[in-house]
Amino acid sequence: MALAGFNSTPMRYFIHLAYSGKNYHGWQRQTNVLGIQDVIEEKLSLLLGKPVFIHGCGRTDAGVHAHQYFFQLEIEESWDFDFVFRINKMLPPDIAVFEIIPVTENANAQHDAIRRTYDYYLHFKKTPFLADHSTWYEGFELTQLEKMAKGANILTQYNDFRALCKRPDKVGHTRCNLSAVNIYKNKNGDRLRIEVTSNRFLRGMIRLIVTKLLEIGQGRLSLEDWENFIARNENPSFKRFAPPQGLHLSKIEYPFLNITPKREIGEWVKVVCS
Repeated sequence: MALAGFNSTPMRYFIHLAYSGKNYHGWQRQTNVLGIQDVIEEKLSLLLGKPVFIHGCGRTDAGVHAHQYFFQLEIEESWDFDFVFRINKMLPPDIAVFEIIPVTENANAQHDAIRRTYDYYLHFKKTPFLADHSTWYEGFELTQLEKMAKGANILTQYNDFRALCKRPDKVGHTRCNLSAVNIYKNKNGDRLRIEVTSNRFLRGMIRLIVTKLLEIGQGRLSLEDWENFIARNENPSFKRFAPPQGLHLSKIEYPFLNITPKREIGEWVKVVCS
């Protein structure tokens, strides 16, 4: 997008991007660690010639990736160069900007999002080409994939997930509207993708869901015990979370904006329960 001139009123934009989280301590700017927000604000400040502060659509944990992410940016000046080309030349290879989208002055990248989708990728044969963006589960035998699919469906029947929150005492409430939880396998059967869509997520929620669904797939957790675990709304003192590198923020939806994400290309087959 190439613009020129000066606006007396600041214009608000949503920036559509993706990133690999391997080298970062999550999206959020924090003290003494490097976040993706730090890198982008530094490069935007150089590009626009003044300090720039941005507001993202949400947090991601250290090591977590994003196929699709949006942040909002307000600036008064316009520009007469290709914004996307110029900022991508300045950003490191693991952060890519796709487009800059003018929005209304009250649009909010975080609070206006109505649905978020995460995918968790895992593989069962060691390969260096997946190591940074999928979790290797050595020696796993998932003999009960259909039960995993049933366990996934159980989640959509509840709306309070206190049992699946890392720190429930740190949030106002633990209710989420999970509209879909799906499990996919690849053509060779040596990779899985667990897809979860909701209006909001709790800290650590998806990585704990993955751990529990894998226990179902191994026959270590029954569907009855899984449902009881959710329904009791008791937050256990010990939690085992799936590693962060397999987790990807895949899609953000707004009432006024729904863009197909730049997702991984591959053949995936949905696991259905009979």
